[in-house]
Amino acid sequence: MRRPLLLSAVAAACVFAVGASAGSADRSAGAVARAWAIKVIIPGQPSVGTRELDAPANAAVFDGAFSYPTDGSIVTASSVTTSVTAASGAQASAGATSQVTELTLFKGDIVASAVTGETHTSAGVSSASGDIGATGLSDLVVLGQPVTPTANQQIPLADWGYVIALEQKSQHLDKPTPGQHNVVTALDVFLTADHGGLPAQSEIQIGYAETNAQASEAAPLPKAPSGPTKTGAKPREPRSNGLPPVLSKPQTITPPLDPRGYVFPVYGPSSFSDTYGGPRGDVSGGWHHGDDIFAPLGAPLLAVAHGTVFSVGWERVGGWRLWLRDDKGWEYYYAHLSAYTPLAVDGAVVSAGDVLGFVGNTGDAQGTPYHLHFEVHPVGLLGLGYDGAVDPTKYLDAWTHLQDVRFQTAAGWGPANAATAPKAGAILLQSSDISSATGLDPPSLRRAMQPTAREGEGGLLLPQTQPPASKPVVGTGG
Repeated sequence: MRRPLLLSAVAAACVFAVGASAGSADRSAGAVARAWAIKVIIPGQPSVGTRELDAPANAAVFDGAFSYPTDGSIVTASSVTTSVTAASGAQASAGATSQVTELTLFKGDIVASAVTGETHTSAGVSSASGDIGATGLSDLVVLGQPVTPTANQQIPLADWGYVIALEQKSQHLDKPTPGQHNVVTALDVFLTADHGGLPAQSEIQIGYAETNAQASEAAPLPKAPSGPTKTGAKPREPRSNGLPPVLSKPQTITPPLDPRGYVFPVYGPSSFSDTYGGPRGDVSGGWHHGDDIFAPLGAPLLAVAHGTVFSVGWERVGGWRLWLRDDKGWEYYYAHLSAYTPLAVDGAVVSAGDVLGFVGNTGDAQGTPYHLHFEVHPVGLLGLGYDGAVDPTKYLDAWTHLQDVRFQTAAGWGPANAATAPKAGAILLQSSDISSATGLDPPSLRRAMQPTAREGEGGLLLPQTQPPASKPVVGTGG
């Protein structure tokens, strides 16, 4: 039995029709998304599994352990996470994510530490596109053999079935309006013979995500009024409460995250308070997506976990910024840096405690006290885009502070033989230290040592010369 696609009669009003003619002007358009973490499909019986989510109604759920049947002889997982989002219109978009941790099938025949299915699609009046996000399998072992899977790889299961790893399907249309439909199943198990309590022709889907986006027809140009108009009348100005408009809402959930293996992002003395969700007029959504951690200029910024660095460079609001994706797929945003270390390059794999850069106040923070703007984006909410950021305060409170360690233990802050670097045991790098340290990114150090505006609560006091814009990023921060 195969999965039901979104292209059904029930959803036909929201998705593109494969057989639609190029001249179908009244064809509906929009966006839909669907996801589930685990589904067991048995011929002739209702399917069982974790909760299924469907958008346009945006949703996210974080569930605990799952077992089927109750003794876990077929499927067990320590936790599952699912989220969907969809927005229709001339610019339609959809996202879906499902994740399973510590998966075991058939008492160990198949195991994986993490299984993630994720996909996004978008469509406008001129084009449509999509991607599979963080879809992946961590520590996959099949019948006792470690496997590093490739897309749509079929792996035999002795004489009782096979599994398809990183299963991906996509469909693209250009007419009458652009559309994109993506389906991913991170792990899809098929039984060709009875096994482990399931009959032949059964299927187990792990990490399923499906999205579809279809652009609507472009709106016609407005016509000029044909009748007489009143002269001298002034249009009413909209009422204002003095606050910037809020375009989206902060998240009210904070998914669990084991603090082991994570460290506080600022080395040495610092302070912060819970400012997540506060009004911000110059960022996406109109609200503060993280916390500001205040520290002296040049305080080292640490990788909070083992992971991969990406989107390093300049952004108008965030200034010199970078992103870090940990091994669980969670993403962390660092903004307003004064300088980078050599580890701050796209694709660099770093460990918890590695120094990535230094505290500053670049971007829209110029003229304010030096600080790090820090955000947490759980993997289960990446489908919500930049507004999937959650309140980082709980995580920051739980993470270990590296205040009294020797710099050698914060591996990666500079070359091991850097004779002119600050001596081991130094508590904090000040601007005078980073001007003489070796192994650091020279252009970013020159920027850090340039004269700055007077610090304080006065906001933007001096114009700031901006470098050439870098490639687009997920969000901005503030």
